[in-house]
Amino acid sequence: MLKPILLVEDNPKDLELTLLALEKSQLANDVVVVRDGAEALDCLFRRGQFVGAQELPAVVLLDLKLPKVDGLEVLKKIRSDDQLKKVPVVMLTSSREEPDLRTAYELGANAYVVKPVEFRDFVKAISDLGIFWAVLNEPPPGSARKLGSDV
Repeated sequence: MLKPILLVEDNPKDLELTLLALEKSQLANDVVVVRDGAEALDCLFRRGQFVGAQELPAVVLLDLKLPKVDGLEVLKKIRSDDQLKKVPVVMLTSSREEPDLRTAYELGANAYVVKPVEFRDFVKAISDLGIFWAVLNEPPPGSARKLGSDV
């Protein structure tokens, strides 16, 4: 069974474009969409509406500027958890600010991708990201566990 892609995006237009790009890449992975950092943490930690065993995502596509809990704080919490710290996290943002870039990598981001402005470039970038992280990338041993498992 393929692991899902967790997409954390609050901008409706960027969300629509990202979903379109992932669809065009013909990935078979399900895409779980959450719209703020608090919801992302609930999903990853199986709280609230996300209670119940679910597969760890193949990758988290994480926006930087999010309501409730910002992307850097979400990244920090992912990297501080023993079960989640191996999950690849790609910061997907419009910010080219050097402090954002530096902080994201210091906190353990696997990649930092600035959203292209041109539609075709955006679709290609997202498609390439999805294929790399969900299909080509080999995760570390032991990272295929389900959320909440102690094995």
